[in-house]
Amino acid sequence: MAVSYMTQDGYNKLLEEITFLETNKRPEISRQIAEARDKGDLSENAEYDAAKEAQGLLEMKIAQLKDLIAKARVIDESKLTTDSVQILNKVKIRNTKNKAEMTYTLVSESEANLKEGKIAINTPIGKGLLGKKVGEIAEITVPSGTMTFEVVDISI
Repeated sequence: MAVSYMTQDGYNKLLEEITFLETNKRPEISRQIAEARDKGDLSENAEYDAAKEAQGLLEMKIAQLKDLIAKARVIDESKLTTDSVQILNKVKIRNTKNKAEMTYTLVSESEANLKEGKIAINTPIGKGLLGKKVGEIAEITVPSGTMTFEVVDISI
């Protein structure tokens, strides 16, 4: 069983999504199935087929989220350090070729959001930065080749 590390906030968001799907979406799809069933012959009822398919997809999504919750380990943020790069650290890096600087927060896969500057620790860049200290160079193989980054700063 692969453990998924996440923040308390990420864990709470997953619980909220499961609750929403179970209390809002599930009854809505059940109503659609009942309405389609009331229209008669199910063998040629496209609405019924579509509603049953939507129900199957919803139940699969709920099961996946519950599985993620079951494997989740909430990180004690009070024990984080900035000695070397680890999950939940904010890392400022500089591309050694073009000197461009970027700042990313390393998070679990389920919390990754590039627009918010959050990258998953299981991405090539995330993996390449883990364990590095300020001033160290990380050579990271990405689909377009190898990129070299210097770790400029690590913060929480």
